[in-house]
Amino acid sequence: MKKSGFLGLLLITLFFASCSSTEMIYAPIAVDDSVDAPPVTGLFKKKVLIEDYTGTWCGNCTRVSYAISKVEEQTDNVVAVAIHNGNDPYHYAAVGPLQELVSPNHDLELPVSRLNRITMWTPFENDHIEEALNLTSNNCGLGLAIHSMTGDGSISLDVKVKFAQNYDNLRLVVYVLENHLIYRQYNYYTFCYGGVRPTIQNFEHNHVLRAALTDLLGNTLTNTNFNQTVTTNFSVVLPSNISNADNISYVAFVVDANNNVINVRSAESNEDQTFEENP
Repeated sequence: MKKSGFLGLLLITLFFASCSSTEMIYAPIAVDDSVDAPPVTGLFKKKVLIEDYTGTWCGNCTRVSYAISKVEEQTDNVVAVAIHNGNDPYHYAAVGPLQELVSPNHDLELPVSRLNRITMWTPFENDHIEEALNLTSNNCGLGLAIHSMTGDGSISLDVKVKFAQNYDNLRLVVYVLENHLIYRQYNYYTFCYGGVRPTIQNFEHNHVLRAALTDLLGNTLTNTNFNQTVTTNFSVVLPSNISNADNISYVAFVVDANNNVINVRSAESNEDQTFEENP
C-alpha cells in the first residue's frame, strides 16, 4: 500500500505571554496509511470495504463469502456488503449505478468482488486475502461514527464524519443491511462450507444490502476541512423488504472523486458510536 507522505500530524505549539497560558494547535500534514504504519495521534482507524456481488443461485459466489470470513478472522477492520443480483429473494433491484461502475456496458457476471468499491479482488479471493488486509491501517485522515435508532417502523440515523486532513470532492454513502437471512445457497467448491454441493440448505446470508439512504454513488459532503465534523441525519420509514427489524445493521463510507473509499464504518441497530481516533 502506498504511502501518502510523512507520518502523522505536525504539532504546533503557540505560547501566549499572558497568564502563562499555552494553547496546543494541530495542523494537517500527509498521512502514512500503510498497513504496518504505527498509529498517529489524532488520526483514525482505517477499515476496508468489501462489496460482494453475489446470488443464492450462484455456485461460484461462495468462494467470495468464504474469503470474507477468512479476512474477518484476521482483523476487525473489515466491512462487508453482500449485493444480491438475479433470480434471488434478496435481489437488489436498484443495482444499476453500481453495475455500471464495476462492469460498464456489461451484465454482472457473478461472482464480482470489489475492495474499497473500485479495486478488483483477485480470484480466487481466498488465496489473496492479503489484498484486503493491506488496505487497512492504523491511520486515516477521516473517521466516521454512527448513531442509530430503529423502532416503531422507522429508522433514525446520524452519521458523523470528522476530518484530520483537508479534503475536496467527497461523497457519503449509507446502506441499510439485514443479517441472519436463512435460504439455500448453491456451492460448487469443495474447499469452503464443508464442501457441501451443489446446494447448502439453510445457509445464513449476512450483511445483505436492503436499501440505500443516499445515492448509491454518494451524496456530496461539504465543509470537509481539517478539524471539521460533518453530521448527516436520516429519518426514514423502515424498508418494506426487511424481514426482521432486529437484524438490521448499517454501513457508512466516504468516497473520493474517483469512487475510491477513504474510510468505512458499520454499526448495529440502536448503537451510539464514538470516533475510532488514535489517542
